[in-house]
Amino acid sequence: MEEKVIKQISLFAENKPGRLASVANKLKNAGINIRAFTIAESGDFGIIRMVVDKSDYAHRVLHDAGFTVSETSVLGVEMEDVPGSMSRIAEVFGEANINLDYAYAFVTRDQKALLIVRVNDTQKAIKTLEENNIKLIGMEELEKI
Repeated sequence: MEEKVIKQISLFAENKPGRLASVANKLKNAGINIRAFTIAESGDFGIIRMVVDKSDYAHRVLHDAGFTVSETSVLGVEMEDVPGSMSRIAEVFGEANINLDYAYAFVTRDQKALLIVRVNDTQKAIKTLEENNIKLIGMEELEKI
């Protein structure tokens, strides 16, 4: 089931002008492409969560640059880019009693939407989504998007 999991980079950073630019420039200079990201603000600090095409390398680059960084397992749930797609996934999770810790999404080049989710039970979520014929995108596929 590991091939169904995406490694997300989480970065703890000061909430000040130029901090995101510093992170983005480090990744740009290393040839790492950011596929999706979100920022959760908490006063003087924030958490930048991102999905990139080379997660292990990104972790090393950011860590070596002095950032506090970690990797988290998340799921990439493919859905049609039409009204109701997210509703269906939310219903599947709800019926299976799977809690979403957080989520963010982006649209791929081939007009699919990809929902990135952190759930309370990854293995159960994978099994439930597969039973409902909902496609998961792993790291190998993510790198090709």
